[in-house]
Amino acid sequence: MTESRIAPDLVAAENDKRATALKADYEALGATLARRDVDIEAITRKVAEFTVAVPSWGVGTGGTRFARFPGTGEPRGIFDKLDDCAVINQLTQATPTVSLHIPWDKTDVKELKAKGDALGLGFDAMNSNTFSDAPGQKLTYKYGSLSHTDAATRQQAVEHNLECIEIGKALGSKALTVWIGDGSNFPGQSNFTKAFERYLASMADIYKALPDDWRLFSEHKMYEPAFYSTVVQDWGTNYLIAQTLGPKAYCLVDLGHHAPNTNIEMIVARLIQFGKLGGFHFNDSKYGDDDLDAGAIDPYRLFLVFNELVDAEARGVNDFHPAHMIDQSHNVTDPIESLINSANEIRRAYAQALIVDRKALEGYQQDNDALMATETLKRAYRADVEPILAEARRRAGGAIDPVATYRASGYRKKVAAERPASISGGGGII
Repeated sequence: MTESRIAPDLVAAENDKRATALKADYEALGATLARRDVDIEAITRKVAEFTVAVPSWGVGTGGTRFARFPGTGEPRGIFDKLDDCAVINQLTQATPTVSLHIPWDKTDVKELKAKGDALGLGFDAMNSNTFSDAPGQKLTYKYGSLSHTDAATRQQAVEHNLECIEIGKALGSKALTVWIGDGSNFPGQSNFTKAFERYLASMADIYKALPDDWRLFSEHKMYEPAFYSTVVQDWGTNYLIAQTLGPKAYCLVDLGHHAPNTNIEMIVARLIQFGKLGGFHFNDSKYGDDDLDAGAIDPYRLFLVFNELVDAEARGVNDFHPAHMIDQSHNVTDPIESLINSANEIRRAYAQALIVDRKALEGYQQDNDALMATETLKRAYRADVEPILAEARRRAGGAIDPVATYRASGYRKKVAAERPASISGGGGII
């Protein structure tokens, strides 16, 4: 039997307060959608089936290059992290898997698997870390890892990724995500071509070790910690990597890793078209990187990304099953609340994309009717699909209002009493 971190009776009581209003709202929305020939029940079933992984590191308080301000009741290690992740899934019924980061989450694999099973959690893609040095590490990644000029350092980075695969195999994971911070900070510091050649050779060694039913996700990012050049800096380079490595290699799109005003939804369409879209790290950004909650700044862009995903789904694109994960930093909010909201915002974008009138949209596109084509998208985006999201949660045993229920549970206060307060004020993530 799955452990419940929050008493089911409390969830039921909180739902009872809101059940009548939800029923009325759901029926009203159903009537509105029916006039558009949209079956609300079909949409609700699809939304209920859509899940997104949460990152183990996301339940801790984040930080910047300048400071990290510890939060209340922070997890002390991976087992506390899993407890927090279980709360998110219990209330949203949308996050049944956790993505681990090694070596931060490294522990006895059997105990880790047993803990996940007890909480009803599975394990999503494994994440390696060669962008910082681990305690006791023999060689430093200060000047790179998989693309380092030193062969021994590259080998160390490869072996770390192979270790991540072995841990993932024991946990039931089916993918490895590789992001490196390799690059340069000054012109002339690095030979662009040779650095990329070394990276590809290292990744080829990792690729060879993948089990037949695994996928390898490479992740691009335009800058940081390399501010002049980055080895894997954009989706074009990422695509070259996936093409070079082979059919088990795919591109991972992090919504916060692009230059301002980049047309991310078009990148998504291109990668779908050529069979190399592996998945997403969902978050949002204002100036750079992935420091904000999904949908916090540009929810319309999130919707446009899902419009491309639903379009591919509707067209029956072969072997189309992108991975979905949240990857964001929480500096001033309760991380559990932010992850709850983010999971719901991602589902919201999916639900809105599902109600786009695709036949009408295709007609307007064919006729070059720009105004009505964009209005067709906006009509779906403007729809308040919250009753669908809430009903999907309720039917699955989650909370109609997950944040309100979480606050009513007193979970944060409880774990604060159990977990010693962190005194760290340094930069970086937990």
